[in-house]
Amino acid sequence: MTILYKLTVFEPSGEKLLDESFTAENDGQAKEIGQNLLNEKNYQDQTHRCVSPAGKLLLFHR
Repeated sequence: MTILYKLTVFEPSGEKLLDESFTAENDGQAKEIGQNLLNEKNYQDQTHRCVSPAGKLLLFHR
C-alpha cells in the first residue's frame, strides 16, 4: 500500500517555492524520497518540511 506524503519549501517571507505530493511505502522511504527531491531541485538549504498524512514531521529545516 502506498501512502501520500507532502513536501513544502518556503522562502523566509513565507512564500511557497514548492508544494509537492508524492507516494511512498513507509515513512523511511518517504524521508529518502523527500530528501532526494530537495537535492534535485537544490532546495536542501531552504526552509522545508515533509509530513505524513497523520501530520508526522519527517523532514524539517529552518
